[in-house]
Amino acid sequence: MANSVPPQNPHDPHDAGSPAGPNASRLAQSAKESGGAGAPRPPHRPWRTAVLGGMASYMDAATIVGTGTALVLYKDRLGLTPWTIGALSSILTLGMAVGAILGGRLGDTLGRRRVFTYDLVVYIVGLALLVAAVNPWMLFTGVALAGLSMGADIPTSLALVAEEAPADKRGRLVAFSQVLWSCGGFAAYLIAYLVSDAGSLGARIIYGHVAVVALVVLVLRSRLRESREWLDERERQRSAAAERVREDSWRTLLHRPLLVALLGLGLFYAIGNLVANTFGQFQAYLFTEVAGSTVSTATLVGMCAYPLAFVAVWVFMRYVEGPGRKVLFTVGILLMACGIGANLVFSVSTTTLILLKLCITIGSGLAGEVIFKVWAQEFFPTLIRGTAQGIAIAFTRFAAAGFALVTPAIAAVSPAALMSVLLAAVLLSGLLAWLWIFPLQHARARTTLTPATIPYAETSR
Repeated sequence: MANSVPPQNPHDPHDAGSPAGPNASRLAQSAKESGGAGAPRPPHRPWRTAVLGGMASYMDAATIVGTGTALVLYKDRLGLTPWTIGALSSILTLGMAVGAILGGRLGDTLGRRRVFTYDLVVYIVGLALLVAAVNPWMLFTGVALAGLSMGADIPTSLALVAEEAPADKRGRLVAFSQVLWSCGGFAAYLIAYLVSDAGSLGARIIYGHVAVVALVVLVLRSRLRESREWLDERERQRSAAAERVREDSWRTLLHRPLLVALLGLGLFYAIGNLVANTFGQFQAYLFTEVAGSTVSTATLVGMCAYPLAFVAVWVFMRYVEGPGRKVLFTVGILLMACGIGANLVFSVSTTTLILLKLCITIGSGLAGEVIFKVWAQEFFPTLIRGTAQGIAIAFTRFAAAGFALVTPAIAAVSPAALMSVLLAAVLLSGLLAWLWIFPLQHARARTTLTPATIPYAETSR
């Protein structure tokens, strides 16, 4: 497949022949503050960037999965009702939606490194509130800050990983973030299992673990360099300022083929993510309140399933750069559909929920968020990549937030109705991929698009 990411610009941002002026000074200052051109640049280590950038996915999973258990553990101590738990889970995903829009846009305009450094500070503050919570309002404030900051981190970090990766390993390094997502979920389940009988203290330990990880990542990220691809594209745009063309404008996404790609990816991710998000946030609730099991059983099942997630994602990484991704995608969709179908045929029980967890774990590692992350890097040019991802992620989080608000109530009234909605979501996401995204990918393989050839870049006025 032809790569849609624009080629590296040969002009160095510090070339003495570059036009001078206020814009040049601001760009140089931004680069210097971001650890880019103008500052000593650390060695180029794409795998190190992939790990530290991908840790956004680790913290995202640990927050979502950990919150699902922590709220159950906080329930008696803080008097949380099913509607309160649903509202808190909804606010978490809503914050991630708003954060994705802001973070993606700021990452395109200010630089990847600066944004994903400062958002971690806000994230740590939110986690501190969740650790110290003594009333529901501290929980509401904490999940809002944690969701907002983590939402901002994800599109920015993924863009940096893609842009710093060698061209023939871009998909593999981006997909590696899903391995870290699995690690985050596994760690959250393991800790939740160990503290499942500790009540509110267990909830504080769950959030404390994520806070410590965030602090370590913040320190280590301080040595990452800014995306060279982003710096080159910003300099190229500044050098072409006389032509009055803005390639990083929001309006660029309103024209073909980027609009078609954005709509397709947004719908696929929003609909397909409902299954993974629902089980990630409400697994403990479904096991305890619907199937009559225990928190320790729910967390043990989740913990034992994660080795399968590692295997699934590693298989995906092996074949992501070639046509094998289509076969793996189809297998993933069918697995998730079968797992949900078992809960409709045999009714929801501990056994069928265990089967569903196993199917979702493998299926989402082949046909879930991981393939969206890869597609999002392939379809959009550098200066609008974070913005496009932010919009798609935000749309997905808004949909998840709305569904999370009513999920506990639906499960309490009719578990079969909940499973029917999830089955429809899986099948529809598969159809969207095969009838929309894969054909679009084939079309783009025949025509490589770069910012220099975008005929609809906004002309500034």
